[in-house]
Amino acid sequence: MAICCTASTPPLLEVTAAVRRVWPERLPLAVRLNCSDWHPDGWTIEDSIALAHHLKAAGVDLIDCSSSMPIPNPGYAYETPPGWQVPFAEAIRRETGLLTAAVGGISEAAHANEIVAQGQADVALLARAMLRDPYWANHAAQTLGVENPQAAVPPQYWRG
Repeated sequence: MAICCTASTPPLLEVTAAVRRVWPERLPLAVRLNCSDWHPDGWTIEDSIALAHHLKAAGVDLIDCSSSMPIPNPGYAYETPPGWQVPFAEAIRRETGLLTAAVGGISEAAHANEIVAQGQADVALLARAMLRDPYWANHAAQTLGVENPQAAVPPQYWRG
């Protein structure tokens, strides 16, 4: 189960505790964090790391590290190259020991593999790339040289 929220700490910790009371320990509990609002005086990665420590103590297994732009017309620009939010996942993973998911324009198989292989995150999540190509995982397996990518395809698709 995943919980999604903004930087609203007390309600998030209350919701996390309530979910953990009913969600079986054998199943993972993930929280998606807005790790930065990109405002110089706003929510920062340091705030997210502090919150992640509390979430870990509350039984969260994985932090999905994202960010957003909740402040309308902030008056400054920021870059969004592929993997632009990966440093959030890397910092939270390093500072808390929690499993993390990296997001942010990840669309190439080699890049997703590199993120995990280098320990920047435990998983790379894709959204737009998989919307553009529903068979992204199969194409990625072929690109990365997986010996039998057909094994990842349902048998009903083999004739295709």
